[in-house]
Amino acid sequence: MNPLAADLDHILTHTQGLWQELRGKRIFITGGTGFFGCWLLESFAWANDKLGLGASAVVLTRNPEPFRAKAPHLASRPDIRFHIGDVRNFDFPEGGFSHVVHAATEASTKLNEENPLLMLDTIVAGTRQALEFAVACGAKKFLLTSSGAVYGRQPPDLTHIPEDYSGAPDPLQPGSAYGEGKRLAELLCAMYHRQHGLEVKIARGFAFVGPYLPLDIHFAIGNFIRDGLRGGPIQVRGDGTPYRSYLYAADLAIWLWTILFRGQIGRPYNVGSEDALTIAELARVVAQTFTPGVTVQVVETPVCGRLAERYVPATSRAEAELGLRPCVPLAGAIRRTLQWLTSGRASISST
Repeated sequence: MNPLAADLDHILTHTQGLWQELRGKRIFITGGTGFFGCWLLESFAWANDKLGLGASAVVLTRNPEPFRAKAPHLASRPDIRFHIGDVRNFDFPEGGFSHVVHAATEASTKLNEENPLLMLDTIVAGTRQALEFAVACGAKKFLLTSSGAVYGRQPPDLTHIPEDYSGAPDPLQPGSAYGEGKRLAELLCAMYHRQHGLEVKIARGFAFVGPYLPLDIHFAIGNFIRDGLRGGPIQVRGDGTPYRSYLYAADLAIWLWTILFRGQIGRPYNVGSEDALTIAELARVVAQTFTPGVTVQVVETPVCGRLAERYVPATSRAEAELGLRPCVPLAGAIRRTLQWLTSGRASISST
């Protein structure tokens, strides 16, 4: 039995009326082997089987072998096939596609710091190539997975950042390559809608937790889960004061499919949770999920009087226009992630 069956049923329950436009169609997905992509493929395959859609997916990847090892049950399916290429210059697969999901971006702090030019080029050239392909193959709808990084640094007195916030990353800081790249990607989407009539949808992602989340890169919640699986202590490298919020991966899939199928054209939607907590509080929530619990170590001492950094979305637009809201609370999301990690389907160092 698929260890994600309950989550996939949850996704299908909340998206069941949306899938009919994929009946008998083909969808093209970039970034299909990453965290977002794995959940898109899991839920696509589940809906395809349960609803008898007769749909198929083509997934762009530079190397399918790591994905075959990570998700052999998906890689071996006849309705999912791989197309080898780099997102910046891939050869277009033949035939028509009804939908394109562009989820390919390495959200890597390390790459952003060490090679910001490569980060920027991958985002911008990759988005342009994916849009060109969408036009060439006759796709009707195009989903860009953008990021809350487009807003730049969130003012500490703004508890939740809305889609109409006019801030931006500092263009003179090379570390802004990721956020500026996503801004340019959104601009390209607007241009292709105007010039070609492509129905572009934009999902600005914040922070997430769930199966397939890498545990050994810069995601704090993944690092905390990894530390707990190793017996602790869970180490908070900073002072623990920044605020974050987390959406469970199954809810993420619901939001992405809903935005693709029903989102307004050219209108960005924040994707995440409004339930904010500090990084130190997050570490304690993760620690309490383990039996027996593990200890938490906060490396730095908070500076008295300094306002805490925030990265928390306002999601009222998604709720009001699309009926989207988080369903799985954080403690339950962490618990489900741990159950998957210890089920034999993943390793602690999974990427």
